[in-house]
Amino acid sequence: MASPDPVTQAAAYQRQLLDLLGDDDPAEIQEATRGRLDAVLASAGTDLRRRPAPREWSVLELVGHLVDAEIVVSGRYRWALSHDRPPLLGYDQDLWVERLAHNDDDVAELLPVFGTLRAANVRLWRRSPAAHRARVAIHAERGPESFDLMFRMLAGHDRFHLNQMEATLRQLRGEA
Repeated sequence: MASPDPVTQAAAYQRQLLDLLGDDDPAEIQEATRGRLDAVLASAGTDLRRRPAPREWSVLELVGHLVDAEIVVSGRYRWALSHDRPPLLGYDQDLWVERLAHNDDDVAELLPVFGTLRAANVRLWRRSPAAHRARVAIHAERGPESFDLMFRMLAGHDRFHLNQMEATLRQLRGEA
């Protein structure tokens, strides 16, 4: 499942994630992610750590990436809300997955971290008025991004990677 490069194709990357969200409520999508994630994990069985190809991520690595993304956006949201146009560092997601050894993680330890951060971030979104959601930070690779844009992109990001998990399992099982 190909995705535009978030660094060299920033506008296309943003558009892809927003297209995956469509007109849906980003908070509702993010709240539903955990249930969909649990369903994918229940079906993964012995394929949890298997990679469909050498440079592609396993389902467990994708879960680790979702946790990493939630950690990163937790800070980004708060910087955007609390500071005037703060700089936001980019990160190399492939290096994080590799060097944090997500394929060796225990999924039972990742899920509570994800759930706690996700719940806090959705609460932050829900209690933020529109004027606060419009506050902007400057992403090192993509330029100005409001809290609103970041939150909406994350909902599309959830959908992208959940779809990727399902496609990975189908591929590993010869169904795709």
